Amino acid sequence: MDYASLAGFFLTWAGYTVFARKKAKTAWCLASSMQWYRVEWMLRMLERDMRMPDAAILSNLERVIGFFASTSILILAGLVTALSANSAAVEVLSSLPFAQTTTVEQFELKVMVLIVIYIFAFFNFTWSLRQYSFANVLLGAAPAIDEEEVSREERRRYAISAAKVIDQAGHSYNYGLRSFYFSMAVMGWFVHPVLFVFGYLAVIWVLYMREFRSRTLQVILAAEGRSLDQVRDK
Repeated sequence: MDYASLAGFFLTWAGYTVFARKKAKTAWCLASSMQWYRVEWMLRMLERDMRMPDAAILSNLERVIGFFASTSILILAGLVTALSANSAAVEVLSSLPFAQTTTVEQFELKVMVLIVIYIFAFFNFTWSLRQYSFANVLLGAAPAIDEEEVSREERRRYAISAAKVIDQAGHSYNYGLRSFYFSMAVMGWFVHPVLFVFGYLAVIWVLYMREFRSRTLQVILAAEGRSLDQVRDK
């Protein structure tokens, strides 16, 4: 049951990632709606002479992601410490009601899975930070409003490219956050594999409802007169 639930966990995680990326191309979701606003943001940035507010927004985004990257390192340190106290942890787990009998080897496997998840999260958060730093460079190199030799089409192409870099940074940040969500499901695995399965299925449901059916998404789309029933223009 342990190995079967673990295989289902990774297949479900990978499957939802593929599903979300494909569905975002045909239906409005948080990711696709934010990309539309990023393009509008960059277009308006090119029309401003003072771009300090735009740089401040990017700095705030980097600050939030830096917090999660640091948190990932702290969690990894705690998990490595837990491996050195495996016998005591197994005794605690065995005393829990309805908990499956766990051996030291099984406990170490579960902790190692968590370690892999948070390493994955750390790499995504740091890659997101790097991409935001690239976006800062594009912001600094953006053509000034009084550069008449830069055509309207060139400005629009530049804005779309800058928005795409920010969009890619947002995707990496999203992957890191999903790692945190799915790590919560792994906590149920320490009690019983069935609880583990229910845990990651619940995570999938929460992610789908928030990304594709949330009230926040409806409000974001309503700001531009759109709705969830409208298909995204390609």
